[in-house]
Amino acid sequence: MALELEAADAAKAGTTTIATVERAADLLLHMASAVGPDFGITELAEELGVSKTAVHRLLATLRNSGMVTLEPRTRRYSLGVSALRLGLSYLDRVDVRRMGRPAIEDLADRTGETATLSVMLGGHERICVDQVLPDREVILSVRMGEPFPLHAGSAGMAFLAFLPAEARAAYLASPRLASLTANTVTDPARLAEIIDEVRERGWSESNGTRRVGAASIAAPVLSHEGFPIAAVGLCGPAERFLEHREECVAELLVASRELSRRFGWND
Repeated sequence: MALELEAADAAKAGTTTIATVERAADLLLHMASAVGPDFGITELAEELGVSKTAVHRLLATLRNSGMVTLEPRTRRYSLGVSALRLGLSYLDRVDVRRMGRPAIEDLADRTGETATLSVMLGGHERICVDQVLPDREVILSVRMGEPFPLHAGSAGMAFLAFLPAEARAAYLASPRLASLTANTVTDPARLAEIIDEVRERGWSESNGTRRVGAASIAAPVLSHEGFPIAAVGLCGPAERFLEHREECVAELLVASRELSRRFGWND
């Protein structure tokens, strides 16, 4: 009988612990997503639908681990340094290629065109690190790992347009604006105009600016700070690709925004 009571008490304690962990997670997620840098106990209790006593107990425990911090003057709580460390630790461990693979597989399947994933190289070039070819007779493949300047091709422009203003200005002032084809734009003033257009609409396009006869579109994958850590693209023979470009743009933006959210970007 005693053993049965001990087992029952242990099970009850375990259930209580799980419920407490779930409430603590709900509290942290709410503080991370709600508007406002800090919160009072009363408003947290009302918004989460739990008692003020329970919220106070949870906050006291989370303070001990640095997950939340208390402003003594206002008696309001905000996320602490440990919460930041968790988020940064997750982002540090994220593999862009691994996370992007399902997205470009889906893009190639939905559009019937080649889907690519690119990353920047040294701030002036980009390379393609993965691609998925469509199941059709006439396709366009991309040379993996070969560096290309940011101003030539849609993937490069997706990076260039979403770099910080200082980095964009430095790139446009550099002597690296070489032509890869007759369509490559190398005039800094015109490139600045194109950059503004790309930032405004959220995606870039190319028609023979990097490769003759090829057309492409690309959109950035943004980090939690809004930095372009990758670019998702679609490309194909120009004559065919341009006929259904708008359909491809819609699919591309869905993929790039979802990947950006997974990397912490909140648009």
